Amino acid sequence: MIGLLARFGHEVVAAVGDADALREAVAAHDPDVVVTDVRMPPGFQDEGLRAAVALRAERPALPVLVLSQYVQRSYAADLLDAGDGTGVGYLLKDRVGQVEEFLDALGRVADGGTVVDPEVVRQLLRRHRDPLEALTPREREVLGLVAEGLSNGSIARRLVVTEAAVGKHIGNILAKLDLPPADDTHRRVLAVLTYLRA
Repeated sequence: MIGLLARFGHEVVAAVGDADALREAVAAHDPDVVVTDVRMPPGFQDEGLRAAVALRAERPALPVLVLSQYVQRSYAADLLDAGDGTGVGYLLKDRVGQVEEFLDALGRVADGGTVVDPEVVRQLLRRHRDPLEALTPREREVLGLVAEGLSNGSIARRLVVTEAAVGKHIGNILAKLDLPPADDTHRRVLAVLTYLRA
């Protein structure tokens, strides 16, 4: 990323490894634009995105472009609402590979524009629909059994699959329901509540 930006005439004033260092670098350098990943150390969950939202709250006019492997709907909406509504972008990482498109997005954000990946728009619009529609029939079945209070082992025996397969289904369910990062027990409870409300 640093080499790419430098090759196209951008000066990188700081490259940091975690969210705290990101906030410190912004305070020290007052950059024209911040580019950050959603996931940063130490937890590799949503630290970069939360830092971007916090930076926008502190400095509403600070242009921020967030890159993500996948759409994190709950925080994407917060990011787009943060600050004064200008100079913000949320792109999926595969756009970085499309160099001209990425550089155009970076320039528009730096100039005060708003750039949102088409997939992010699609996902944000979907949040008002049935939250379970993204689940496969098997994932819905697993979630129903979780809602009944069954353990992974009990679900595996009921469905005649391995416990690892159940764990994978539950991981997919939690990701597709876009639940906020938390311990797995808490996220299971949130998933069950989502299921019961749907």
